[in-house]
Parts: sequence; C-alpha cells; structure tokens
Amino acid sequence: MSSKKVVVASANPVKVQAALAGLQRMFPHDQFEAVPLEVPSGVADQPMTDQETLQGALNRVENAFTQRPEADFWIGLEGGVEQVHHELASFAWVVVKAGTTWGKARSGTFFLPQKVADLVNQGVELGPANDQIFSQVNSKQKGGAIGILSHGALGRKELYEQAVVLALVPFQNPELY
Repeated sequence: MSSKKVVVASANPVKVQAALAGLQRMFPHDQFEAVPLEVPSGVADQPMTDQETLQGALNRVENAFTQRPEADFWIGLEGGVEQVHHELASFAWVVVKAGTTWGKARSGTFFLPQKVADLVNQGVELGPANDQIFSQVNSKQKGGAIGILSHGALGRKELYEQAVVLALVPFQNPELY
C-alpha cells in the first residue's frame, strides 16, 4: 500500500474525517495521512450563495496548496446556504486538487427550519444558529444541522463524504478529465 499525504483545508474533525473516508472509498488500496490545516476561505464565515460557497472551497484549496505544497492531495470543504423559493437550503461544496487535476462536487441539499433560517438571515453562522435553536454545543463539529434534523440518520460527515467521493471522480478517470 502506498501512503499519500492529504492536506485538508480545515481543522474541523468532521471535515477531516469526511475527506479521509471519501478518499478511502475511492482508493481502497492506498493509505492516507491527513494534515488538517486551518486556512482562510476568503468568503464570509457563512456563505449565503452557491457561488460564494464554491469560491470558499476553491480558495481553501489554493491557500492550503500555498502553505503546504508538498502533499499529494488538497481538499477544501465549504458549507453554505442559499435562498430557494422563500426557504433556506443548506449544502456544501468540496474541491480536490492533486497535481494538475481538479475535482469539484456539491453535497446533497436540505432545507432549514424557519427558526434556524431566520437566525442565519440575521447574520448568525449556521452552526451557532443550530446550537441556539436546538440547545446544542458545537454541533458543526458533530452531526451538524442534518444530524440534528434527521435524528442521526444522516450526519454531516456522511453528507460531506459523498461529495468527496463525487469530487474524486476525475482522479479515477484521468483519461476522461
């Protein structure tokens, strides 16, 4: 088994675990060593559009690459929200870089309850808004909004892991990308 160094552009353990789990699913014969690295996203703490969220993930990868260019993979995960038909949708973008190849994917989307959406629309980041409404502590480093709302049937790690797998498709098919 070869061992590959992965710079995950976050110190959030949920994001680090999702990145490693997605890589392991796509490359089961490799071993991966995560290097969590807190880097700026260059966007608001709570991205409010699809484009801003994608830009945050792209910026995280670029900033991680600049700080730690010796890795095999760089992964940026950025959670965001966007107004859709008078409701606030929640999702994440994942961006992966290795060599000259880039992969991008968006997670599944779900809608936030109105009480949470109201706080987010007032400028409160989604994690603290969830903590306030659901009497949680640091939920964004646990199951996140989806974990709370699905009563544990789906957690933030699993939601992000699937997007990591999707973002790795170009690396499994280099002749096509």
